[in-house]
Amino acid sequence: MKKISAAAINALKKALSTVYWYKSDLRSFLDHTITNKQILSYLDWNDYKRNICSRLVDLLVKNEEKTQNDLLKLVYELCNMNDFSHLKQLDDGTDKEKAAKESVAALRKLSKGHLEQLKEQEEVEERRNHVFKKQLEQSAVREKLEEIKTDFYALVSSSDAQKRGFQLEKLLKDLFNLFDLDSKASFRITGEQIDGMFTFENNDFLLEAKWHKDPVDISSLDAFSGKLSRRLENTLGLFISINGFSSDSIQAHSTGRRLMILMDGSDLMAVLEGRIDLIQLLVRKRRYAAQTGNIYLGIHEIMKGK
Repeated sequence: MKKISAAAINALKKALSTVYWYKSDLRSFLDHTITNKQILSYLDWNDYKRNICSRLVDLLVKNEEKTQNDLLKLVYELCNMNDFSHLKQLDDGTDKEKAAKESVAALRKLSKGHLEQLKEQEEVEERRNHVFKKQLEQSAVREKLEEIKTDFYALVSSSDAQKRGFQLEKLLKDLFNLFDLDSKASFRITGEQIDGMFTFENNDFLLEAKWHKDPVDISSLDAFSGKLSRRLENTLGLFISINGFSSDSIQAHSTGRRLMILMDGSDLMAVLEGRIDLIQLLVRKRRYAAQTGNIYLGIHEIMKGK
């Protein structure tokens, strides 16, 4: 970035000496603006305010290779000042306020190019920070997915079906919370066991999860449909069966009012392996059900772009 012009430097000195009347206010402003505290240590606060301001700016200019960021930040903060009402309370306050406004306006005019460059730098830095934050988030998601996937593999080898079912509920809760789906654990209402609940696209979804040896049949989907019909009208359902669904159960519940969408073990593995995120998976399944009436869309069809 090119150096600040001599005219802008003089305007900076004048603006800095007029925006604050009391040295204590000026000192507080500089403490919050200048990051190089060593520069501030060279100032003699027993001197006149105008001399203090001139000394500070001269030090910043003299060491501009190291202190340009502080110099530009000082210009930036002063140019962003619009309220000088604190000067009105003083003797001749109206004149002091007018002088501060005029000096800041002059600085703003002379340093316009630098302010634009500084703003551009800030925008670049903001974009860089956004990308970095996104990368960190994605990295954190990947790490957590890997952890959940490891837990899932451990369940696959488990011979205790009851324990496996309980652990599956916990695993799914962790997975849904990872994708900010506000998952609730299992609960019981008026004799009905609900495996879980989450919110997606402004709809409440009841969650049913099964890990049976055989594909889920019509009776299981019938029972889940009954639970959904007893909830509020905008309540939908997601039925997860690790070993899939019988073809007749899918067909039977793909007619009439479709209250649920289906997810199987292949879908779950695709999410755990990072081939598709959970939100995208649910969006595709729900859209497909709305467009075709079919409540089941497998991951293989999704990956083909269906």
